Amino acid sequence: MTDNFFGDIHGWDFEGFHTGGDTEAWKRLGAHLVTVTDESGTEISGTRFTVWAPNAKEVRVFGDFCDWDGDAHPMRLIPHTGVWGIFLPGVGAGAVYKFKVRGADDRWIDRADPYARYAEQPPATASVVIADSDYEWNDDAWLEHRRNSKLYQEPMAIYEVHLGGWRRGKSYQDLATELVEYVSWQGYTHVEFMPVAQHPYEPSWGYQVTGYFAPQSAWGTPDELRYLIDKLHEAGIGVLLDWVPGHFPKDEWALGRFDGTALYEHADPRQGEQPDWGTYVFNFGRNEVKSFLVSNALYWIQEFHFDGLRIDAVASMLYLDYSRGDNWVPNIYGGRENLEAIDLLRYVNKHLYERQPGVVLIAEESTSFPGITKPVHHGGLGFGFKWNMGWMNDSLGYLSLDPIYRQYHHNEMTFAMVYSFSENFILPISHDEVVHGKGAMVTKIPGDDWQKFATLRAFYAFMWSHPGKQLLFMGSEFGQRSEFNESAGLEWWVSDLWGHRGVQLLMRRLNEVYRHVPALWKLDTDPAGFRWIDADDAGGNVFSYLRNDGAGDQVAVVVNFSPAPREDYRIGLPTEGVWTEILNTDLPEFNGTGGYVNHQVVATEIPSNHLPASASVLVPPLGAVWLRFDPHGVRDDQSTN
Repeated sequence: MTDNFFGDIHGWDFEGFHTGGDTEAWKRLGAHLVTVTDESGTEISGTRFTVWAPNAKEVRVFGDFCDWDGDAHPMRLIPHTGVWGIFLPGVGAGAVYKFKVRGADDRWIDRADPYARYAEQPPATASVVIADSDYEWNDDAWLEHRRNSKLYQEPMAIYEVHLGGWRRGKSYQDLATELVEYVSWQGYTHVEFMPVAQHPYEPSWGYQVTGYFAPQSAWGTPDELRYLIDKLHEAGIGVLLDWVPGHFPKDEWALGRFDGTALYEHADPRQGEQPDWGTYVFNFGRNEVKSFLVSNALYWIQEFHFDGLRIDAVASMLYLDYSRGDNWVPNIYGGRENLEAIDLLRYVNKHLYERQPGVVLIAEESTSFPGITKPVHHGGLGFGFKWNMGWMNDSLGYLSLDPIYRQYHHNEMTFAMVYSFSENFILPISHDEVVHGKGAMVTKIPGDDWQKFATLRAFYAFMWSHPGKQLLFMGSEFGQRSEFNESAGLEWWVSDLWGHRGVQLLMRRLNEVYRHVPALWKLDTDPAGFRWIDADDAGGNVFSYLRNDGAGDQVAVVVNFSPAPREDYRIGLPTEGVWTEILNTDLPEFNGTGGYVNHQVVATEIPSNHLPASASVLVPPLGAVWLRFDPHGVRDDQSTN
């Protein structure tokens, strides 16, 4: 029966794979439960194994079904495909296996399946046969909403989560209750999972992937991950996934030198190795690698209902000289741009937006490469959003200064508005900013605890009212003092303490107000949605500006990064009448003083800041105030019971 290993696989099935056009390669490669009919008409069930290893001299499959006898099941090369295959009767779901590959270099190496859809729990590294999922989704209403969404004109507040470190020891199923309840209570619109593809090395946080099609088995089964996503969707929460197509680790049992040659990676180490991370770089110009990566991107969205991908380390893909000093190879035009990687990113973005309307592709890109979020048909890379790393660096640099010195760095907080509408931006305070000696958010800020927590609350109010969508890494919403440590989990116990609890409750209020005020998000990508009131009050460490939705909703924001209150601070306003305070970071419920509350202010016909009206505002020390125009407002001193 092993001679009948082809089953329903023929040479032509791999034509798209070899031309870079197979966007569902996982359906053809890897391990699949099939039923074949023998010469007598008898149906026989088993597993079909296929693996691409064109330069291998021999390939075998072995596992617990043959007592790990590496000689038991030699595979055959399917003519003209570079793919080895075999059908093994009786091998069913749950079987654990590896490929034994004799490479072009004559070395025998045991390999995990590149297309495995499940794997052993770390630190074990074998692949596991799994049936096609029959999970019954309950998110039809969510997917319909997603198809009709207008992301640029909708609220997006993202909670970034490392699933293994949010609460240690929790499974996908546990998180489907606990994480969903917490994110719903906090009010975020989306969660973003740090990579969930199989990665036995836990300290990599998932950025060194060994199983691109297998959800991390340490936290549960693929269907249990589906259940978690389903529950988030039922709660009205979008789910984004960190995707790592730029590089992969050198573990001998994984993708590297898979058939004894540089198969998935570029052969030239000047192009095929990433010195910063000690990893291999994909050969983006190889058609079979294109099929692998575009299939993988679609796989997570199609098979797991993720609402989008955040693509990691895009800058490392775009530039041939990234972190390589003088040791790099120019492109065919003599430039530093990686033309093959650019082509791949455009291909992935275009295909996913066409195939799955409503999904979002987000670039973590730290340079000024043009057109990151410009459509492919207009010459751009085709991403939906880009992380605003410049805003992040400038803002955190400003926060780290003693208030007396902030006046000399005032422009670092205003500079982002020079380019804020050149791309569609997300403002990220991500995991990268609270590790490796950078300190947690609250510890970046000088002063005593009162100053630290007050400043942090003011900063989050600044961030949530700034043009662009928002992203905050877990633990930062309650001011955890320790850096992120995947082996310890978050310090939830501090969230009940003074200061920490205030920040956590403020974040809940920020999300609540944000989601209900279109002025704060409707025109995030349009310069018409923002205007400075006063960008130049460096001496006061105060920033004031207006947000509007183009349809009458208007919010004035005043943020004071000085420990001195502003008790009669006049701001220009575009409209006379009542402006109601909808947020004040200094309220007692947020562990503030409660001494600088406006309730409402009345703008009168006194021009200021080049605006036709103005009002005097109480601005708390190290605090922020949001005021919303109320066209039907009645002054407090004129109201009647």
